[in-house]
Amino acid sequence: MTDLQHHFVTTNGIKLHYVEQGSGPLVVLCHGWPESWYSWRHQIPALAAAGFRAVAPDQRGYGQTEAPEAIDSYNILSLVGDMVGLVGGLKESRAIIVGHDWGAPVAWHSSLLRPDIFRACALLSVPYMPRGPIRPSIGWKALEGTDKNFYQSYFQEPGRVEKELEADPRRSMAMMLYGASGDPPPEERWQFLFPRSKKFIESGVVPKKLPAWLKEADLEFFAAEFKRAGFRGGINWYRNFDRNWELTGFLDGAKLRQPSLFAVGEHDVVITMLAMIGGDARKIVAASMPDCRTIKIIPDAGHWIQQERPQQINQLLVDFAKGL
Repeated sequence: MTDLQHHFVTTNGIKLHYVEQGSGPLVVLCHGWPESWYSWRHQIPALAAAGFRAVAPDQRGYGQTEAPEAIDSYNILSLVGDMVGLVGGLKESRAIIVGHDWGAPVAWHSSLLRPDIFRACALLSVPYMPRGPIRPSIGWKALEGTDKNFYQSYFQEPGRVEKELEADPRRSMAMMLYGASGDPPPEERWQFLFPRSKKFIESGVVPKKLPAWLKEADLEFFAAEFKRAGFRGGINWYRNFDRNWELTGFLDGAKLRQPSLFAVGEHDVVITMLAMIGGDARKIVAASMPDCRTIKIIPDAGHWIQQERPQQINQLLVDFAKGL
């Protein structure tokens, strides 16, 4: 990865770090939690080799990008503003935007709010789900019942989960990257619903041996980034679920009309969560993304599909981008 270029741009009031390679039409790659630009390490050179300018930022609160103190600084409108400012700072006017996990809502909100900039949208793991009629925190309570914690609800108390994760960032990252992947047997998969008697850090298993797609150097990179920057910035995104719902009433019923793509791993926890509330990814995409060019469910893969199945995701993204 010696051809990767590291730069900074001031956007929307923060100093944002990004990595880029290649020249041509711009592709912006938005990572999720708990990740960084590095989760796109396989896609950046592949897109560059295919004739695109691939740019992967550390998003607000992550890696070398600034992490504002105020929780409400991480609302979805601020996150979209960061991406708009990034494109402008790159001296570009149009972009394809790709999002994984939390990066998916950033990508689809960017596309909904600034279709003049974001001409196409690829979503990994999380399909575009239009704003619902129920405040998110109310929905969490229905999932939890009386004896379980839902991780998004557990994250709401400032400082609690950060303390758990920061006690040993390497262990924390090993648990999440292994547990939410397609590799563990069912009894070792990360539990997004876990007993109230347990802490979040006890909701998954640390593997005795890393899966083939995750090298020791990869784990060390992620761990070092969170050891330096902490987990608070990324966790603050979760503390804006209700605020985001309040801010986006004007998007009720909106469809994602740009050319789009959706891919998800067969064993992704998002698929499981959707099933629990009676949702089906294919039906959600068909209803909300009318110009979806490709829907791909990747066998045996889990949540981290661009890392677990890089060649398949590279081909999907390159074909999608070239087909526009």
